[in-house]
Amino acid sequence: MSHANAVLTPITRLRLAKLVVDEGWTLTAAAKMYLTTPRTAKKWAKRYRAEGAAGMVDRSSRPHRSPTRTPTRLVRAIVSLRLRHRMGPVQIGGRLGVPASTVHAVLVRCRLNRLARIDRVTGEPLRRYEHDHPGSLLHVDVTKFGNIPDGGGWRFTGRATGVRNRATTLTRANAGDRPRPTRRRVGMAYLHTVIDDHSRVAYAEVCADEKAATAVGVLRRAVAWYADHGVTVERVLSDNGAAYLSHAWADACAELGITPKRTRPYRPQTNGKIERFHRTLADGWAYARFYSTETERRNALPGWLHFYNHHRPHTATGGQPPITRLTNLPGHHS
Repeated sequence: MSHANAVLTPITRLRLAKLVVDEGWTLTAAAKMYLTTPRTAKKWAKRYRAEGAAGMVDRSSRPHRSPTRTPTRLVRAIVSLRLRHRMGPVQIGGRLGVPASTVHAVLVRCRLNRLARIDRVTGEPLRRYEHDHPGSLLHVDVTKFGNIPDGGGWRFTGRATGVRNRATTLTRANAGDRPRPTRRRVGMAYLHTVIDDHSRVAYAEVCADEKAATAVGVLRRAVAWYADHGVTVERVLSDNGAAYLSHAWADACAELGITPKRTRPYRPQTNGKIERFHRTLADGWAYARFYSTETERRNALPGWLHFYNHHRPHTATGGQPPITRLTNLPGHHS
């Protein structure tokens, strides 16, 4: 394919061919005029006679026939093993009796050479999506973290000290209630999370449970919080948890003018953006450093959320903080 500084661009080829065909120049003289070879001049003159000016454009260099090309049936077998069993080129080549280099070439051509492009659960190629403006879709979910006992949890203090701190905290919490503390009374932190599909701007609250009334309250406060940032919520996507299947949730969405949507059962990848946010939340806040009490960790959440939204670079937003995508909303400057 010709480039901007090429000697023989389509226009120059046409001029060269016209010198030979229309004006009777010799191939050698015409080739010398345009700093090319007589063989090249002959090629363009021949195309000009056969096709006219249309023959001067670039053509694909792909051959008309490829006798040694990998058969379609073998390509399908390679792709099938890659998707179903996540095998590498060496394993696939050994099973099918073909060189690993051939398998790798097929996987590159089919864009399956990296396992990161294949869904870990279904084995299907990943299909990514992103809504075109903030508020078009909110992802909501609940994640759970075990409460930190007084003195610190086992991740930082070690297993033995962590178990001792947990038992001491349970004894204090159960004093006058039950003589023997139970695991159920350790307590869980139910973190209700909301994230905007387009901008990745996140909102989160720590609650005592994951009941419908709690989820509805979080949704109302989240919608108001996004409205303060100039975002009008249109849809909300959740999993099939009891809170999101309730009449209270449907009524709240109708009242707020939001269309509720749910993921396919047993398919959390549809809500993958918030699932990935939960991992970031765990690494950046929940287990990022030593907390001596659960209160200390919960007090650190607002500051971390501000850092995530306003300062932390996000790969999905071109290395910029999520809040940068809220600076040019529809009607923002009108």
